[in-house]
Amino acid sequence: MDDETRPAAETSVGAAGVLYIVATPIGNLDDLSPRAEKVLAGVDVVAAEDTRHSGRLLQHLGLHKRLIALHDHNERDRAGALLAELESGRSVALISDAGTPLISDPGYVLVRAARDRGLTVTPIPGPCALVTALSAAGLPTDRFLFVGFLPAKRTGRRSALTELARESATLVFYESPHRILDAVDDMAEVLGESRELVLGRELTKAFETFYAGSVREVQSALAADPHGTKGEFVVMVRGVEPVADAEQAGALDVDRLIRLLLPELPVKKVAKLASELSGRPKNEMYQRALALKQGD
Repeated sequence: MDDETRPAAETSVGAAGVLYIVATPIGNLDDLSPRAEKVLAGVDVVAAEDTRHSGRLLQHLGLHKRLIALHDHNERDRAGALLAELESGRSVALISDAGTPLISDPGYVLVRAARDRGLTVTPIPGPCALVTALSAAGLPTDRFLFVGFLPAKRTGRRSALTELARESATLVFYESPHRILDAVDDMAEVLGESRELVLGRELTKAFETFYAGSVREVQSALAADPHGTKGEFVVMVRGVEPVADAEQAGALDVDRLIRLLLPELPVKKVAKLASELSGRPKNEMYQRALALKQGD
């Protein structure tokens, strides 16, 4: 077998100045690939988001490596030292706490700087929470938009959702357990209670759970599950159906509906009904109703 057909892990583990981007399990340790284990065994340094967490993984593998912490708060300061390691001929593996580095995890500054300096950056593929969740969600995957984490505060979160409300691709978010209920509540308000939603919780772990249905149904399922706010979540929302060139005509129909309802109902109720009938976000309908009411 020549070098052109030989797997990268066979030709470059331990090679001078290589930065490996190594995907690690998101829960089940059996998901670590043999190639990833071989690379971790061969490198000189492991740059880890949390050295205590990654130390346990290396201990499980029977490996003893020099660990350097690389996380959101120190990446710019630590990148220089890791680049120096690479330029001196030592190999470095970058790992995150779980999954593929740089996917809502640290590493961008280091990888960008390594490429700018002409150093070799080699990906070692493996688990990724968003791909794992999408594969089992039953939502369209021909087009999806990964947004990462939504803003922590309600105002910012609703603003972000409003900007995404008319997106036709499947939307994918990560969310923490202490914000999941608030996030789903905001999706009901901004995207509409009937929008299809799938949540993946504790993926690949013993208590892996999927909640699927309309936003309203998922709200109820989370509230009924005593474990519904435990573990990490991947949130997937079906995009809206693409609107043809007649979109403007559709907007005029919505305006007509709002104008008919305004004399009979409060603005908030008008917005709710217009949202349910048109499939458009409630916030958008509320702002449109206000504008039409003030313009009359």
